[in-house]
Amino acid sequence: MGGQRRLKALAAPRFWPILRKEYKWTVKPRPGPHPAARSLPLLLIVRNVLGYATTAREARKLISEGHFRVDGRVRKDYKYPVGFMDVLEIADTGEAYRFLPYPTKFFTLHKISGDEARVKPVRIENKTTVKGGHIQLNLHDGRNILVRVKDPRKPVEDAYKTMGTLVITVPDQEIKGYYQFEEGSIAIVIGGRNVGRVGRIVGVQRGWGRKRSIVTLEDASGNMFQTSMDYVFVIGRESPSISLPEGAWK
Repeated sequence: MGGQRRLKALAAPRFWPILRKEYKWTVKPRPGPHPAARSLPLLLIVRNVLGYATTAREARKLISEGHFRVDGRVRKDYKYPVGFMDVLEIADTGEAYRFLPYPTKFFTLHKISGDEARVKPVRIENKTTVKGGHIQLNLHDGRNILVRVKDPRKPVEDAYKTMGTLVITVPDQEIKGYYQFEEGSIAIVIGGRNVGRVGRIVGVQRGWGRKRSIVTLEDASGNMFQTSMDYVFVIGRESPSISLPEGAWK
């Protein structure tokens, strides 16, 4: 029973900031908007990353008291998975962070302003047509946004494409911008050996599905690198639409 409720430390994703040799068990993330391989349970962020608690018990207490918001909503579940592009806010201090991919470490909590904390980039994973001919956009963080279509025979409102990125407000999900996955767009890598690198898309070699399609990017210094299409997350066109860690894009 314990193995179902908890996770062995040695089996946790390698980027989790935990002491694997000192503790047999760690917190198991709740099934939610992000997979475990690309997220971190809220308890580990509060205790291990931000240092607001020294023990799991202290962290659970702080979380249950409602001191932390994710994407504008108070989260009291210490197992809640926080993933890429999520906004974490500390209610007592007004501090805000975005969970971003970062080279070698896999992730970083990047401090952002209060204004930026109100918006979030979300990648369109796929699209479906629902009753009435409306378009449902299924996003990387488990959200679904409905695009209402006046005439299903000529859905002019259907301007959004898979792998493109919406910029939405949180928590009310109003669409404020859209960046298409195409040559010339700026993207950040969310997995693989180039995780956290930022570059402009200069070429796409299509394969069988996203994982076998290769994208070539050029960073701000003119260096070329490649990664799987599945790891490419568009964040802007002429410049990034969000702030990034120092040196990520100049």
